[in-house]
Amino acid sequence: MLAILALLAQSSPADIEAGKATFRIYCSPCHGRNAEGGPRGPDLTLRGERDPAQAIADGIPGSEMRAYRSTFSTDNIERLVNYIRSRERAPETVSGSAASGEKIFWGKGGCGACHRVGDRGGAFGPDLTRIGRARGLASLRESTVNPDADIPGGYRGVSVVTRDGKTIRGRELGYDAFSVRLADAGGAYHSFLRDEVERVTIEKRSLMPPFRGSPAELNDLLAYLTSLKGDSR
Repeated sequence: MLAILALLAQSSPADIEAGKATFRIYCSPCHGRNAEGGPRGPDLTLRGERDPAQAIADGIPGSEMRAYRSTFSTDNIERLVNYIRSRERAPETVSGSAASGEKIFWGKGGCGACHRVGDRGGAFGPDLTRIGRARGLASLRESTVNPDADIPGGYRGVSVVTRDGKTIRGRELGYDAFSVRLADAGGAYHSFLRDEVERVTIEKRSLMPPFRGSPAELNDLLAYLTSLKGDSR
């Protein structure tokens, strides 16, 4: 029956909205808010050979995708599939030069200061070694020019103002009613008790600045990012 769900030709707007709501809660931390790929899950808007209903129910061996058969009813799996199918689109290509984009990534763009590709780069931002396999072009473009649109799970920003007026800003590692932990852009780890600091603010903006290059440079950078399928650079 699950295989049949993946082949459904029609679905109501209400079913799609219900599937979207479930997706946002359970799936978006890995696959992104709009199913276009995230820090731990691939872009689901490009149809593959795998039956999504089967993958949702039974998980994918050897991956982080666990089984949801005991979590979701058959109807809920159907609604999830309907939402995923509603997001499908044709593959996109970019006309830029991956070689030029690689130079921008490690040079002018400053991307390598925070992002790792293979065994090179920083660890402050998400690892991009396989980003071209996990994310589609539209998602990569939006994340590059408007990083505030969808901040990856685990990369929320936080700023702490100490009692002597010093501000420390970085990636949140832990936050509750009693303490806050963060890593700054230089890789230093900080931990504070809440009553030891003046103020703690969870950032509503991404720690990553938007790309400010020309349209041609953006296309080159995107060509490089989409070329990253897991090989070290």
